[in-house]
Amino acid sequence: MEGILCDSHMHTAFSTDSEASVRSMLDAAVERGLDAVCITDHMDLDFPPQDGEDFGGKQPFCFDLDEYFRTLSPIREEYRERLDVRIGIEIGLQPHLGDRYREMAHAYPFDYVIGSVHLIRGLDPYYGKLFEGRSDEDAYREAFEETLRCLDAVSDFDSLGHLDYVVRYGKHQAEEYSYQKFADEIDEVLKKLISMGKGLEMNTGGLKYGLGFCNPHPDVMKRYRELGGEIVTVGADAHRPEHVAYEFGKAAEVLRMCGFRYYTEFKDRRAEFIRI
Repeated sequence: MEGILCDSHMHTAFSTDSEASVRSMLDAAVERGLDAVCITDHMDLDFPPQDGEDFGGKQPFCFDLDEYFRTLSPIREEYRERLDVRIGIEIGLQPHLGDRYREMAHAYPFDYVIGSVHLIRGLDPYYGKLFEGRSDEDAYREAFEETLRCLDAVSDFDSLGHLDYVVRYGKHQAEEYSYQKFADEIDEVLKKLISMGKGLEMNTGGLKYGLGFCNPHPDVMKRYRELGGEIVTVGADAHRPEHVAYEFGKAAEVLRMCGFRYYTEFKDRRAEFIRI
């Protein structure tokens, strides 16, 4: 494979929404010719109950971090000659969680921390209630405004995950979405990321979910570059082995088109710039 050789966003059975074994994900990465991956299972503290979803009385999207490292550390050694396995996490940003995530980030030796907004007023767009009785445009604008509030409150992450995630689940998906329509809100988010020294993730999951573009849209990536953004991480957001490194060839093309000559990998929370 040419271009992007590290998938920095993937999930295993530690995540509530995946049943994939760790080794199945790593074997898929080896088969696709990757040099490295980062496992980034979901840690969404204070994720509230969602309509129609039964988590069996368990707190969803949370897991034992000590067990996580006990499990992943020896597997990382097992694959060392075939694949550089990094241990990360995807935290669910909410404005009141800054202190708790700061403690977590400093307590464990993560290679990489993704900060993602999955909840708007306690509602995950995935479940649909966010869109009831309102336009997609209104819901999308609220999501971008909530993202800025989260960035004002939480800083212990390395890259912002799937910025326009909300568009995946809109009633009409991209029909009411463009960078230009939400330029004021999106620009504030991008300027904030740059001022914080944080990266922006290109997430190929948008292609998998039928949007026709990665998250965020290429116009958002171009604007990030115009504003001086340089840190771009790339992940497929795979929850199953067949989606590891999903459409990475297309992602590389989009990044070049947007003016990027490098993408970013994290190891030991330090950025490494890799030519595409």
